[in-house]
Amino acid sequence: MFDKGMSRRTFLGLGGTAAVAAGLGLAGCGGGGDDASSGSGSGGADATLTAGLAYQNQGNLDPLSTSSATGMAANWCVAEGFFEFDYAKMEAFAALAASEDIEKVSDTEYKVQFREGAKFSDGTAVTPDDVIKSWQRAAGIDEEYKGNIYEPMLTFIDAVEADGDTGVTFKLKNAFDPEIMKKRLCIIKICPASMSKDELTKLPVGTGPWKYDESNEQSIKLSVNENYNGPKPASNPVEFTVLVDNDPRVTAMTEGTTMVCEAVPAEQIANFEGQGITVDKVQGFNLPFFMFNLKKKPFDDVRVRQAFFYAVDVEKIIENALDGLAQPATCYLPENFPGYHKASTVYTYDVDKAKSLLEEAGATGTKLTLQTTDTAWIKEIAASIQQDLIAAGLEVELNSQKSSDLYANQATPDASGVCPYDVVLASGDPSVFGNDPDLLMSWFYGDGIWTQSRYGWQGMEKCTELQTLMAKAVTETGDAQQDTWNQCFDLLAEQVPLYPLLHRVTPTGVWADKIDGFQAIGCTGIDLVGCKAK
Repeated sequence: MFDKGMSRRTFLGLGGTAAVAAGLGLAGCGGGGDDASSGSGSGGADATLTAGLAYQNQGNLDPLSTSSATGMAANWCVAEGFFEFDYAKMEAFAALAASEDIEKVSDTEYKVQFREGAKFSDGTAVTPDDVIKSWQRAAGIDEEYKGNIYEPMLTFIDAVEADGDTGVTFKLKNAFDPEIMKKRLCIIKICPASMSKDELTKLPVGTGPWKYDESNEQSIKLSVNENYNGPKPASNPVEFTVLVDNDPRVTAMTEGTTMVCEAVPAEQIANFEGQGITVDKVQGFNLPFFMFNLKKKPFDDVRVRQAFFYAVDVEKIIENALDGLAQPATCYLPENFPGYHKASTVYTYDVDKAKSLLEEAGATGTKLTLQTTDTAWIKEIAASIQQDLIAAGLEVELNSQKSSDLYANQATPDASGVCPYDVVLASGDPSVFGNDPDLLMSWFYGDGIWTQSRYGWQGMEKCTELQTLMAKAVTETGDAQQDTWNQCFDLLAEQVPLYPLLHRVTPTGVWADKIDGFQAIGCTGIDLVGCKAK
């Protein structure tokens, strides 16, 4: 670890060598020459909007199944739902829908019409069949999409039927808060029914302002969709460059190769600002979480899980590793999110309590491997967490790997139905889908891949209790709904099968003199919809 305000690497050490070694592949972005503030490209219609992303391109761009931060950011540009989410304002707006409102037929039936003349980027018209197929895929009804990670967020929809040639009717299983439903329809990106899953995974077609040109591990390139007729047309091509390690991402920005930098390292904020780069800091949901294998002892014991949270000095991590850019978790939600409620159990650093809980559970001296992703900031906090857990009486080894490898190799059940891992430390941010409490809980705690396979909570008494409360809350409004959500938050804070340590403030760097309309967001990804080069 390092003291607050002290760089892990001096800024001058971040030369062009790091960028070259990372294989930036930013041809066409213009470079900065001797004047870093020149940004990317020649400006105006000839320029390419460029951004350095902090998370892997995992290879799945399917708008109906990806959970990749990079895939999500690219799909915001390419694919549309009836509604899309404004991540700066934290509200839904009409995208493919013809109106800002959904037509209520009854408490369990709603109608939505397409935008007049809406076409996919390949020139074909959007049809009700495309919507129905997209829903079936996203909701895991389509055979190829069984067990889709989106499924728990869409279980309230019972059927989708054509309503003439330019609209559909949504039939619900039960009454559902219409404002939440509008946000939830942002998840269902409308894609051609004729496209195969493989085609959607590689280079999907959508109705958004841009279309895909190419995608690989290093970059994603988009061009303007000439068939787009919506409210936020594109003016410039886009290039997202994948720069997971901090050094090349910082170098690309300071040398003017990129216009926008995701996840500016805390220790580089002053350096960015000193060179004229605007750094916006937005409190978000993004979190590091512990995920416990509940099918392995002693992690099936709630006392052991709670001990982990008492053992970790979160304030020290925030101060030293994150330079103060985070809030300790006092609820599953951060304080600035709608529905926040300070949980009945709030974990503060108390190593004696952690030791006591481990002793009560007979788990003192437990040997375990803490599996972590290779996301830069997760790697930076892992060593401190390891030392805190050791100090509480556990024997802990660290193993870091790509996120895709971790979930495939460690968080997938073997033939016996048990995942290999003991405990996972990883990052997560379902707020890329929206910000309503039910959606955010449904991602990790709904009846889906996380509870069924990854940590094995599905079917246990407390999991059933939580999901019953969640199902009740979405039929309510106002104080009654909030009271039910509060019960959910209290239960999660007590049981902690998967739970956050903190919620991050997201620092985003932008050359404000080179891009118009850009707004920083609190979640992972870069939102370029509505932006153009100056």
